[in-house]
Amino acid sequence: MEDRVQVLEVKEIKEPKEIKVYEVTFLQEGKKRKKEVVKSRNVVKILLYHEERDAFVLVKQFRPLVYINYPKCAFRYELCGGREDKEGLTSEEVAKEEVLEECGYKIDKLEKITTLVTGGKMTLYFGIVNESMRVTEGGGVDYEMIDLFFLPVSEAEKFMFDESIPKRPGLMFAFCWFLNMKKGR
Repeated sequence: MEDRVQVLEVKEIKEPKEIKVYEVTFLQEGKKRKKEVVKSRNVVKILLYHEERDAFVLVKQFRPLVYINYPKCAFRYELCGGREDKEGLTSEEVAKEEVLEECGYKIDKLEKITTLVTGGKMTLYFGIVNESMRVTEGGGVDYEMIDLFFLPVSEAEKFMFDESIPKRPGLMFAFCWFLNMKKGR
């Protein structure tokens, strides 16, 4: 995958169109403080368990934000998921669409794990898939370039704590939930 992305330019944008940057002024223990913040969007993330492979279905993709800070970590392993930016859909409906778009599985049932506040809200779901549910190859939509990665459950703990593998904390939280709640530790 790494050979399919070539960064051509990085430049600072003075007036961003996609994000909103705010300056928050507040009192902290009587002292006036200011902080620049970016408004976060709500997202859904789905821990998919492939029952025939006894493996988690992860996505690997290029993340420009990570590239800016850590170019060698820009291809990151993540849970399937996306922004809650589709009008009229519930979080669960968005999650099901993301599973189809990114991983190629048509899933009818998801279990909500929890909602975390990480700036915006991240709602975590769990779903079980198998090859009879595959309807496309996945890979994302538009310009997304997503590779699927099947991680055997038996290797999840090692994967979580391997600092050389770029991943998000939500993935690690979901693995811990699965290993404690579903595997009955």
